[in-house]
Amino acid sequence: MLEAKKKPVHLYLEANPNPNSLKFVVNFMLVDDGVSFDFPDERQAENSPLAKALFNFAAVERVFIAANFVTVTKKSDVTWESIQDHIRDQIRSYLEAGKPAVNVQIESDPLFDENDSETVKKIKGILDEYIRPAVEQDGGAIVFHSFQEGVVKVLLQGACSGCPSSTVTLKAGIENLLKGMLPEVKAVEAEGI
Repeated sequence: MLEAKKKPVHLYLEANPNPNSLKFVVNFMLVDDGVSFDFPDERQAENSPLAKALFNFAAVERVFIAANFVTVTKKSDVTWESIQDHIRDQIRSYLEAGKPAVNVQIESDPLFDENDSETVKKIKGILDEYIRPAVEQDGGAIVFHSFQEGVVKVLLQGACSGCPSSTVTLKAGIENLLKGMLPEVKAVEAEGI
C-alpha cells in the first residue's frame, strides 16, 4: 500500500514591532501576492481551516494570512516561549497535509475598482508599491478604506492591529509619504482601531 507523501514545509519565525504578534514564514506562497486575509476572531475564520485550527489555542487572539506567512497575535497574558513551538507545529502539520490556508478564490484584483477617482487610484498604487512590502515585512497589512475631503482612511490588519508603533508608522511614515506624493492628501487615519 502506498503512503501519501507529506509536502515539505520549512518554517521559521520572525519577530515584529508588535510584541504580541509573531510571524511564521513558510517556504512557499499561501495566497497570491498582494492578497491578505485577516481573522480578528474565530467566528470570522470560517473560510480558513488553518485559522480555525489556530484559534483552538486559547492564547490565540488573531490570525493573519498573506503571501508566504501567517501572523499570529496572542493574548497579552501569555508568553511566546510557552506557545510558539505548539503554534509552529500546528501550522507545519496542517500545511504538510497539503491543505489550503484559505478556501476563498479572489476573482478580481482587490486594488482595482473602475469607479475609483484618479486620486484614489494613485493612493492605492502608492500603498501597494511603497507601503505593502514594508508592512508585510512586519507581519501585517494596511489596506485602503476610503478617501474623503483630503483624509485617507486605512484598515490595520495582522501585526499592525494593536501594535504600539502603528501610530508612528501611520503618521510619520504613511501620511508623510502620501502627502509628499499627492498634495490632495491632508491626513491619514486608521479606521476601526
